[in-house]
Amino acid sequence: MQLQVEIGKIILAFMVLINPFSALPIYLDLTREYTPKDRRKVAQIASFSVFVTIAVFAVSGNFILHLFGISTGAFRVGGGILVFLIAVSMMSGGDNIAKPTIGDSEHHEIHIEQIDRSKLISTAVVPIAIPMMIGPGGISTVVIYTSSAHSWLDLGLVMVAGGLIALICLISLLLANKISQFLGETGLTIMNRVMGILLAAVAVEIVVTGLKDLFPMLR
Repeated sequence: MQLQVEIGKIILAFMVLINPFSALPIYLDLTREYTPKDRRKVAQIASFSVFVTIAVFAVSGNFILHLFGISTGAFRVGGGILVFLIAVSMMSGGDNIAKPTIGDSEHHEIHIEQIDRSKLISTAVVPIAIPMMIGPGGISTVVIYTSSAHSWLDLGLVMVAGGLIALICLISLLLANKISQFLGETGLTIMNRVMGILLAAVAVEIVVTGLKDLFPMLR
């Protein structure tokens, strides 16, 4: 991998796919009865869960592919198509097809039953971290990039990118109220569209790389 180029691509892909801003309404609603201290704890656990998920699939990605007899090229093409579909959905204003819509009414109001505070940790992990922040698209991207890792340095790049994204998730959740008030519904919508365009470009590159792996004559 070319150090600066690859880590930039990885961070961009993670940032767009994980998109912590999409989890802000759910986070605010689930923690509306919590104390500031408990809210911080939920944010910390959710962000750490994102990093752990990235780390686990970064380490086990190649093993999973070999276990099921899936070639790197085939997984890149399949994963790239999934990522592209997510990008199209984001650009068209639809919901992320790889993430569920929780209690979304026709007026886009979120209705979630009050969560028992004793379930604080489980709430932070599911649904805030998984699948609202990191879902199938994010996991597929982790496996795609680690499948081309040729050294511990390459694997380390994915880990570093995962750590940075987890930090961004933490900051976003801690500032959830301020971000939501500042951007508003229109601002979040515009940001979602822009991220969709960037994600589409990443998806095309992933598919092209996968096709080159499957068909060496295309190089």
